[in-house]
Amino acid sequence: MLTLFVRGLPPTTTEASLYALFGGYGKVFDLKLSRDLFTGQARGIATVNMEGHEARAAITGLDGHDFEGGTIHVALDKGPRGGRKRR
Repeated sequence: MLTLFVRGLPPTTTEASLYALFGGYGKVFDLKLSRDLFTGQARGIATVNMEGHEARAAITGLDGHDFEGGTIHVALDKGPRGGRKRR
């Protein structure tokens, strides 16, 4: 299972629209859309969990793709910034 980091999402993005977009490349196991606390609008970033080969296909197909009037960027999530993973 791989986690994808998606950025460049417009404020009108919904979870359903992201499930539909990434569902074209395989099963979406989990999806988290970051929302503004006060307005409830999307903050432009999300994480998506998919199987490895399906996640790589989604990166290839969707990175730089036009989505709801904006260009989105999709890459593998590298985890928290500046931190090292513990064993």
